[in-house]
Amino acid sequence: MVWLKQKPSQNLRTRFEERFSDIDLDGFTKELQKLEDKIRADFGADDRKHLKKIIRWGRLSSFAGYATGMLIPNPVSAYLISQGKFTRWTTIAHHVLHKAYDKSEDIGPHNSKTFAKGWRRFFDWLDWIDPAAWEKEHNVLHHYRLGERFDPDVFEDNVLPARMIKAPRWLKVSILSIIASQWKWSYYAPSTIKQLFSPKKKDGADSYFDRLQFGDRTFWPWTKEGWALMRLSYIPYVVINFGLVPAGFLVFGIPAAVNIFLTLVMAEIITNLHTFATIVPNHTGSDLYRFEGAPKDRQEFFIRQIVGSVNYKCGGDLNDFLHGWLNYQIEHHVWPDMTLLQYQKAQPELKALCEKYGVPYIQESVWTRLKKLISIFTGEESMMAMEGKQVRTAPMGTAS
Repeated sequence: MVWLKQKPSQNLRTRFEERFSDIDLDGFTKELQKLEDKIRADFGADDRKHLKKIIRWGRLSSFAGYATGMLIPNPVSAYLISQGKFTRWTTIAHHVLHKAYDKSEDIGPHNSKTFAKGWRRFFDWLDWIDPAAWEKEHNVLHHYRLGERFDPDVFEDNVLPARMIKAPRWLKVSILSIIASQWKWSYYAPSTIKQLFSPKKKDGADSYFDRLQFGDRTFWPWTKEGWALMRLSYIPYVVINFGLVPAGFLVFGIPAAVNIFLTLVMAEIITNLHTFATIVPNHTGSDLYRFEGAPKDRQEFFIRQIVGSVNYKCGGDLNDFLHGWLNYQIEHHVWPDMTLLQYQKAQPELKALCEKYGVPYIQESVWTRLKKLISIFTGEESMMAMEGKQVRTAPMGTAS
């Protein structure tokens, strides 16, 4: 096995002040605040109505998948079931747990204090991922440590062995396809559990970050983290999704139950591929920044969210439904707690604001971003780096 030194970034490392010295940051931040105030002031009945419509779309997709899947296992039914799962995670759970609808008085269980809590998890959002672990890993670490070494979702670091090893490109792409087809249970579930149990660490020269690795103790069922992974993630999902649900179709006969089981297996692969293709490219590519150290102020924080994220095609409920609202990643990172409808309203205005002030705003198709993600995985390209108020001790892109 031959190892290669990781290629340095194709772009020089820069300090924030140097890279954005020609931008009126005060003016940009003031207009950004005005836009935020404008969008938030428009919150109301339309936002609640819109959320309930998207919830119905997700449930109807699931219902159609189950209704047809019990007749014969087929990819169309599997996709419909997958779309329902995709919607519950990326669109509903994602935004509800970011407190986007907490101010609404008529939103039912779709607020962060109730949604997927206790027994409601089995009705609101049953997936490989434990909701409490997701809130710690995603809402706290990923959003407020975006692109730093404390961000557990930095793809470039998570696939470092694949980037460094010498192997044919086709083989690496094949391996990536396998990873993508099962990443929710092999990466996201254990990664979120790991962060749920990890102690708080301060960002400093002597600090470190435990990134999920192959053979991690989180996968060992006799450890505290491993048992939590089994108890909170693997056992509930496997027993209900692949056991109780197919068993429920025995009322229609054994063939119907078998057909649903096989359809669910297909749906599992599809939903893994779908979520991987829409989630991971959001912050991956040689045209996006990684960051060393914390932002020095609010202005730098906002700029980081924009230049460290990318949007896909935006606009129209059907398009956004199929993208799981992950096509508004820039707006979501600037304002994590806005509603689905608010992102649709804010996106063209934020894009125009960035163009006015010369702030890089990247928006491309998900297929284009997947190609750039592949280049990062194979080691052909690297992400750009930007220094903040503190500099990490290990080089960007190395294990820490």
